[in-house]
Parts: sequence; C-alpha cells; structure tokens
Amino acid sequence: MLLENHASFIIKRNPRKEKAEDWLYIARKYGICCEEREGKKVYLGSIPETIQIKDQERSIRKVFKVTERTISRDGQIFLIPEYEFETYWTDLEVPPHVVISLYHNHGTCEQFHSEIKSELDLERLPSGKYETNGLVLHFGVFAYNLLRLIGQESLKKQDTPLKKKTTRRRIRTVIQNMITLASKLVFRGRPWKLKVAETNKWLPVFTRLYQAFY
Repeated sequence: MLLENHASFIIKRNPRKEKAEDWLYIARKYGICCEEREGKKVYLGSIPETIQIKDQERSIRKVFKVTERTISRDGQIFLIPEYEFETYWTDLEVPPHVVISLYHNHGTCEQFHSEIKSELDLERLPSGKYETNGLVLHFGVFAYNLLRLIGQESLKKQDTPLKKKTTRRRIRTVIQNMITLASKLVFRGRPWKLKVAETNKWLPVFTRLYQAFY
C-alpha cells in the first residue's frame, strides 16, 4: 500500500526464524564494518529484496545492522561471540545509519505525545462532541508549541541552575521553573511591574527569555 501511494516509509522487520549467524555472513559480504571499541564490531549496509505486489515484482531496500561482540564493555572476554541484528524495509535512498537513526527517533516523537497527554492534561478530552474536542486540542497544541519555544530558547545559554546538560527541555520543567516563577505584580508610579526576588536562581534565565520574546 505504501509503495502504491508513493509514501516514504521505514519498517522494522520481524526476524521470525532468521539467525544472527546468517546475517553476520551477509553483513561481512555486503556491509561496512566499524569497530566502535575493542571487541565490538558493527556492520551496516543494505541489500535489495524482491517482493510480489498484484502479480508484479517490486524491488525494496533492506537495511541491516549487525553487531558482533567478543569482549564485554568492562573487558570480559567471551568464550563464544555474541551477535545481534536489526533489519528494516525502506524506500529512502539515504545511508544505512541515517535510516536506523530516523527509525529510532520515533521514540522521541512518542515522548512529545506523552508530554501533551500528561503534562498538559489532555489525555482525556472533556466533551463528547468532536468539534469541541478539536478546539480544545488546537488550544493545547498552541500552548505546547509556546512552551516548547520557551524551553528551546532557554538552552541557548548555560545560565540555568540545572546541572545536567540537555538538548531539549521538558514541558513540565518549563512550567515549574519559568511559568510558575514566584513573583509579585506591583503598581508603582502608574506602570505595572513584575517583581521577582534577586535571590531567585531562575531570574537571569527569566529575564533573558522575557527580552527574547518581548
């Protein structure tokens, strides 16, 4: 169906009764070997496969990753080597490591969905009408995108009090540390002002974000 509709895809194959030793032979013959560390070799490559679709033979690309371990991470030598393999169907004409990386990114997408459901409390929509739920979901996605922008902007400088370096900020962290920041709204000399304690560790980040989006 994907081939007929010209839709790009990456599908992880079910190995079923396939043996790792057979794939090791294919990997050594058609793949490129990379020794990631002593005692660990990784083979990446692809081979064509012919499938039958409505009395027509179609060629599809099969990407593989085979790992051969003879020494463990802590230096223990194995009496019998360990083999692992992963195989994928795809129509993308990109290097094998890119195909595998793209497939593994679906886990990151699931984390984004989890944030929308749990941290924005949109797991259960409030109405029995599709139109109402659609409107609520649109507002939720709008709020999620704003919070995501704030989180990504906060990563441009290492001025947060968090010790762990990350490539993205969770929505829960943004809400707790930047949206619900302890402050006081005061009226002085006609203008309204937002007063934040100078001892607040998140004040430099909050000030920078305010200036970025003002």
